[in-house]
Amino acid sequence: MYDATIIGSGPAGANAALEAHDLGLKVLIVDEQRDAGGQIWRVKSKSILSAPSTEASIKGDALRERLKQSSIEVKFETRVWHIDKNEEKNWIINLVSKDGSHSVLSKALIIATGAQERVIPVQGWTLPGVVGLAGATALFKEHMMVPGKSTVVAGSGPLVFFVASEVIRLGGSVAAVVSINGFSDWIKALPAMVLNPKLLWQGIKWIGDLYLKRVPLYWRHGIRSFEGLGHVVGVNVRKANKKWYLRHDPNIFIAADSVCYGHGLMPSIEASRLAGAVHTYEPALGGWVPFTDENGRTTVPYLYVCGDNAGILGAQAAPHRGRLAAYAMVEDLNETLPEDLLAKRKAEKKLLKWASIFGKAATGLSILQPGAGGLISKQTEVCRCEGINRLEIEKEVKTGALSPNAVKSGTRCGMGPCGGRFCSESMALITEQATGKTRAEIGLPTARPPLRPVAMDEIAKDLNYDDLPIPGVSPL
Repeated sequence: MYDATIIGSGPAGANAALEAHDLGLKVLIVDEQRDAGGQIWRVKSKSILSAPSTEASIKGDALRERLKQSSIEVKFETRVWHIDKNEEKNWIINLVSKDGSHSVLSKALIIATGAQERVIPVQGWTLPGVVGLAGATALFKEHMMVPGKSTVVAGSGPLVFFVASEVIRLGGSVAAVVSINGFSDWIKALPAMVLNPKLLWQGIKWIGDLYLKRVPLYWRHGIRSFEGLGHVVGVNVRKANKKWYLRHDPNIFIAADSVCYGHGLMPSIEASRLAGAVHTYEPALGGWVPFTDENGRTTVPYLYVCGDNAGILGAQAAPHRGRLAAYAMVEDLNETLPEDLLAKRKAEKKLLKWASIFGKAATGLSILQPGAGGLISKQTEVCRCEGINRLEIEKEVKTGALSPNAVKSGTRCGMGPCGGRFCSESMALITEQATGKTRAEIGLPTARPPLRPVAMDEIAKDLNYDDLPIPGVSPL
């Protein structure tokens, strides 16, 4: 039995674990990756023998060293596939790893699963050579590789310019940057970003370097379609307005053998939903988020969230959110919080407040506008797992399927191996456009295990079929 189990070892989860451990709790960390750091402080591949230091690598290495010096138990390369509670109200966390499946018990649970990328499907987005913006950053940070010889970087928010900058830094060529944001959107965000001059200067440098290298920048443009047979060969782009509706102008074709594409980040909420927490739709925080107090407590006793899965605020805010969740957990387990921790909590809240201002400004650049759903054409494949296009989803909605569960039942959209992680957002956009309902009114599909695909023999190998209560033959 653990006092606390933390799912995720990024800046938020690892700092929550370290704080809880320092306060005397028996702590377990579970993470799918092979080491701590999460996406933002991702560990380098073992094949990388040496690499220039970056701020992210320095902070990530320091975090990993702190964990190694502690007595915190860690289970890396381990998936959580189900979360439940036993009769004593302790958490049962079901795990699967290369060593097989097993479960652990914990008094409290902190979920720090971070964010996932949002990619609005357009025609041809499934072509090889098309990579999500967040997927591209993982490629850069872990493997120091670029996706192709010539890359178009497109979408919304700061990741567009970070990815373009990294492609150039790692020796690649950027054919063009296509931002559905306008330059004026960035100007409006400046007052909040000035509060973190270091990050603001970094963003200015990314954009400035692109201009100096004469990389074409298409402000207020969106991708109409990806072109290619068997592999992407380029993109068709069009001008867009402030609401992200594409204008009826001729397409502009940009040749490239790879495209990095995405529209910001969404909180990764599958675990907190499965654990029973109430969620609300908050566009300013990236979409659906767990309903919490200011310390990360959810609506479920002894369940806490921290980091970007609690709302997209970025890496600067993550460590503070992790420590606040740890203090809340200690307070609930011990029914009190010592004076020194009360003072620490107050200081963390102040630091989080300042970090959140910048984080919200950056996230604001990717808040979906009314025209977002219109980027998806009738024949565009929305659910990659099941091969469902927009037209099929619209037909289901028009015949009365107004909830995500109903659309899922009628089309199988969201029933594939990803469990709807990559198509439920697009399905909701289509439903919103077809019905006029708000995202909050549309709601979320029912949360079901497994959280991640698992082999059936891993979770059923201990099953004794003789123990199953098989009823007799039904009477005629």
